[in-house]
Amino acid sequence: MDSIDKKILELLQQDVTLPVSDIAERVNLSTTPCWKRIKRLEESGIIKARVALLDGSKIGAGVSVFVHIKTRQHEENWLTRFAESVNRFEEVMECYRMAGEWDYLLRVATRDIESFDRFYKKLISEVDGLTDVTSSFAMEEIKFSTRLPLTHC
Repeated sequence: MDSIDKKILELLQQDVTLPVSDIAERVNLSTTPCWKRIKRLEESGIIKARVALLDGSKIGAGVSVFVHIKTRQHEENWLTRFAESVNRFEEVMECYRMAGEWDYLLRVATRDIESFDRFYKKLISEVDGLTDVTSSFAMEEIKFSTRLPLTHC
């Protein structure tokens, strides 16, 4: 990946709806070579998807909850079942297997506390082997970004 690819990725992370001709102009390429670079970045998996970011508060999913999970289960087949279960919940925006005190961290988007409570009850009834589940409600979103830093590549 060269500096032009990085510039293309920066532009796409800011606004994926930019026409290729605009991107090409901003990175000093003609349209076809720019389009080919974008295609190569997609085919290599660097660009995973092109999506629209929604405002959760305007669609009834404005409450962010961070859920810390502990388990005594660490077998591969349990992890597979856990991942399958978590992936079925549309409220789960992100899920990470962690090092340290907690085994897993989920970011959940929901309408309100009552909606989260329904999610929580369903989660603990569907997933065996959880020993501790602790939730923290975000009071205010101070920074949210989907842009990844390109300074290290």
